[in-house]
Amino acid sequence: MDAVKKSLISLHFTVVLLGGTALFSRLIPLSASDITLIRSVFACIALFAFLTLTKDELSLRSRRDYLIATGLGVLMALHWISYFAAMQYAGVSVGMIALFTFPVITVLIEPFFEKTGLVWQDIVSALTVIVGVYLIVPESSLENEVTLGVLIGIGSAILYAFRNIIHRKHFKQYSGAKAMAWQTLVIIAVLLPTISSRIGEATTRDWLMLLLLGTVFTALPHALIAATLRHLRAKTFSLIACMQPLYGVALAIIVLDESPTFRTLIGGILITSASVYETLNTHKLHQSNVQDE
Repeated sequence: MDAVKKSLISLHFTVVLLGGTALFSRLIPLSASDITLIRSVFACIALFAFLTLTKDELSLRSRRDYLIATGLGVLMALHWISYFAAMQYAGVSVGMIALFTFPVITVLIEPFFEKTGLVWQDIVSALTVIVGVYLIVPESSLENEVTLGVLIGIGSAILYAFRNIIHRKHFKQYSGAKAMAWQTLVIIAVLLPTISSRIGEATTRDWLMLLLLGTVFTALPHALIAATLRHLRAKTFSLIACMQPLYGVALAIIVLDESPTFRTLIGGILITSASVYETLNTHKLHQSNVQDE
């Protein structure tokens, strides 16, 4: 098997693992904040161990990069907490779909960071996402946990969009593993003072789940991403990454016995379709800009 095919298989496996992280919001009986903290501890240890084994330099290049890493880590902490909270309120299927509004949200907020403007296709994508969100929201009341979960999921998507834009502009010189290693270290520092007493009540099974989440479902995917990008185009990576909600919903159906409604599935298709379109359009514009230069 050639390197490209191996990388494609590895990338699909990576996206399955990333989609599978949502399951732990239901499998571990802890708060979203505690899950995020312990996940980060195990992921941080595993990622720095990986960097050491691959003889990658552990330190960052400048004081500015440490400040950026701190900001990214804070955004990532808030994103992960709201990510797990959305799943705990709305269920994995609905929460995953709400989160994947982030590619379109990214397009809408990017003009504030870069000298770009919106085009009519972006407005259509945004309207498509709004319709998709409308379909997955059962009622317009925050007393409904699913509705609350959807709103938290969209908030998580906004945080993730900001994190990705800042990362792409100011931190892309570092590998995914190194970037996440430092961000998880910041998450630990930020969340350690908030640790609850319920951690002490966690069972052996809970700790094994947390270990699995932090290593196999967090550290491993970010290590694999760096390897797959050596043989695949960024466009290929982005498009396959858009399959994450599909894998996440499938795993929720298989593992958690969730039963998404027809409205939820249609809403998910609309949101994912808009995400795929914006991913394609972003790479098309990038290639056009490179040629112009």
